[in-house]
Formats: sequence, C-alpha cells, structure tokens
Amino acid sequence: MSVRIDDTDRKILAELQRDAGQSLDDIAKAVGSSKTPVWNRIRKLREAGVIGQQTVLLDAEPLGFEACFFVLIRTSEHEAEWQNKFLAALKARPEVQEAHRLAGEIDYILKVRVKNARAYDEFYQALISEVRIYNVTALLSMEEIKSTTMLPLGV
Repeated sequence: MSVRIDDTDRKILAELQRDAGQSLDDIAKAVGSSKTPVWNRIRKLREAGVIGQQTVLLDAEPLGFEACFFVLIRTSEHEAEWQNKFLAALKARPEVQEAHRLAGEIDYILKVRVKNARAYDEFYQALISEVRIYNVTALLSMEEIKSTTMLPLGV
C-alpha cells in the first residue's frame, strides 16, 4: 500500500518519535490540528506500514546490561542453508539488538548488549557452537555518544 505523506503527517510522526506515549490531545496541539483528524492520520499511517510496532525504550545500564559489543563477522559460507541457520541463531538470542548484512570485507555486524565480558564470551561460545564462522572480531563500546531511533523527517 502506497501512502502520500504531507507536512502534517511528518509533524505527527515527529511527535510520535519524540514521545509515542503522549496523549492525542497533546499531539494535535503540537501539530496545530484537532484530535479526530490526527487519529485518522495515525490510523492511516499504521495501515500503510509507516508506523510499526510501538514499544518502550529501556535504559540498559540501570538494568545491569553494562557492556555493548559490536561484533564483526566474516564467513566463508554463503549457501542458503548456512544463512538460514545463522539467522535462526541470531533471532533466538535476545542479546542481539541489531544484525546487519554488509557489503565489503565484513559480512555481518551485530550489536550485542550483555551484562559484562563474561556474558559476551558465553554468547560467543554458544554462537560458534551452532554456526561455523570464519572470523569474529568483537569491539567493546567504551562510551555511547549518540543513540536514537528517530528518523530525520525534516520538520
């Protein structure tokens, strides 16, 4: 389904990105509209797939997840069977927050959030016991400088 996005839609999306838990009244006020048209636009954007799953962002450190690793994976195997097994292994591990297939020398990059280095090693050992991987490089993030889920909508 194709949907046309106008400036009001962009303003609504920006408000939802900023705080999806705010009231419809607050969103309507912020975009200069009333509640019913804003609700109809949100419904249309959901149906079109522009708005996906709504969730809450948790702060990892107070919950004990103090280590964030970026894991670079090179593989010598590119068959469908290997890829399916690898993707299933990643999807089964809640530590993997993001996984991307890349162009270039590195085949995949993972963002892995764990409690500490020992927990990362347990993750690593479990992964390589399930799927053959040619080379793994783990990079520990020393400091998160910027993290956002917001798209630059130009509003």
